[in-house]
Amino acid sequence: MITLMSSTELETMREAGRVVAKALDTVRQKAAVGVSLLELDEIAAAVIDDAGATSSFRGYHPGHAPTPYPGVICSSVNDAVVHGIPNGYRLQDGDLVSIDCGASVDGLHGDSAVSFVVGEARPDDLELVDTTERALRAGIDALQPGARMGDVSHAIGVIGRAAGYGLLENHGGHGVGRAMHQDPFVPNEGRAGRGMRLRPGLVLALEPMFLAGGRDGYRVAGDGWTLRTLDGSRAAHAEHTVAVTEDGPLMLTAP
Repeated sequence: MITLMSSTELETMREAGRVVAKALDTVRQKAAVGVSLLELDEIAAAVIDDAGATSSFRGYHPGHAPTPYPGVICSSVNDAVVHGIPNGYRLQDGDLVSIDCGASVDGLHGDSAVSFVVGEARPDDLELVDTTERALRAGIDALQPGARMGDVSHAIGVIGRAAGYGLLENHGGHGVGRAMHQDPFVPNEGRAGRGMRLRPGLVLALEPMFLAGGRDGYRVAGDGWTLRTLDGSRAAHAEHTVAVTEDGPLMLTAP
């Protein structure tokens, strides 16, 4: 079922979005060579706790997962695309890191992700991150009242394909509200002019995930959560929670 949010609910979701934005910004500032993924998770947890918010991720247990998720962030490094569990791995120079974070305020959620390079960056990694962010911006720009879902999917996918990147198979964005993941599903590729009409009050998490090697498939790591590229190539992930309004898209997880 697709739920449209009221103006009051959107205000609360903006509060949750600010918490997520601050957590991601703080993690990005603290991420450095030698810092562990567990330390980054603790940093994000402190930001969320200090704001009086609740982690959307910790304890989340979808049917496909073997165990509840243990962290407040997803920390995916290099060939890990999404859902990487924070562990004792210490960041190395040149690592490409994607951090995904969610928080809720009064039962309403915000969800966002950012990718960046620690230390000295390879030019192709910077291009991958930049292209992923451009695709996210294009998807957000397409979130206009009266537009179609296919317009959003097309705006995202065409940028990734033009760059020669793969898209994470069977994964994309999603609705956000009183659940972190709810209808509708938002494909990262589609045909313009097709799909459901976008109405004010609809809130979506748009999240392009691009794979540098060009293949769409993935493999599930031994932890049952982390999704890795099939060919070992690097991946980038960018995400914002955005509301459709009469005046156009409203980014709820912007800093």
